[in-house]
Amino acid sequence: MKRVMSVSLGSSVRDHTVETEILGQRILIERIGTDGDIEKAIELIKKYDGQVDAFGLGGIDLYIYAGARRYTFRDAKRIARAAKKSPVVDGSGLKNTLERKVIAYLQNELGMVFANKKVLMVCAVDRFGMAESLAEAGADMTFGDLIFALGLPVSITSITSLERIARIIAPIIVKLPFKILYPTGGKQDYQTPRYSSYYERADIIAGDFHFIRRYMPENLSGKCIITNTVTQRDIQLLKERGIRQLITTTPELNGRSFGTNVMEGVLIALSGRNPDSMLPEEYSDLLESVGFRPRVLNLKEELAG
Repeated sequence: MKRVMSVSLGSSVRDHTVETEILGQRILIERIGTDGDIEKAIELIKKYDGQVDAFGLGGIDLYIYAGARRYTFRDAKRIARAAKKSPVVDGSGLKNTLERKVIAYLQNELGMVFANKKVLMVCAVDRFGMAESLAEAGADMTFGDLIFALGLPVSITSITSLERIARIIAPIIVKLPFKILYPTGGKQDYQTPRYSSYYERADIIAGDFHFIRRYMPENLSGKCIITNTVTQRDIQLLKERGIRQLITTTPELNGRSFGTNVMEGVLIALSGRNPDSMLPEEYSDLLESVGFRPRVLNLKEELAG
């Protein structure tokens, strides 16, 4: 049996284990939260190194992107270095392929129209594939990287501007303690409505769910969210806020969607390849073989039912 373990800086309340079969292979998938404790994450990776087929790094990005340029977070690199035998992935390789394919799937298979729709993407540098695909589909984009990660109420409205700004600030940001930029541990459960006008003017809210949830206003009636991993508790919260449609880029496994770091770990475990040697087209071929499809929930219909 293949074994994939996500070691996350997120809350241990979200821990989950599932055994499934993909491409004829039994796979045990585990998610272990360390409640923001980097040293605990390092110890877990050292403990299970060589016993798992791949580690997923959750609750923290190893890389962010500005166009074709990649920048490595110092804190994440320190965690990843603890593994000497098992490969470590953060989902970035998969984001660049899966999340592009998701936008195409939503257009071609489900008939979704993004042209002229107002899209708030809470953070694009960690999901550049989704950001580019939405922009190419003609969406009216607002990139909230400066707002949601740095607390600067300055929106970015073009990919070109996003790349230019990211190239300036990314080399500085990746050296900062990650907890300054992103909610970890128990902070993932805190919610303080803020920047409401950005949410309110959007038809679609896209990107990392913890960034979306952190400042989410009370009323999001009729809006669509495109995000990564959510729990049943998160889904209930979105129903209460009036969300019309929820789309997760990763499929549902035993009642919840796992993060892209887990799904990338699954593909690496199945392929037996070193993630550094994997090309985007190889990820794409594997995704086609596996048949990963986004999960689409029409929450208004479920609520009415």
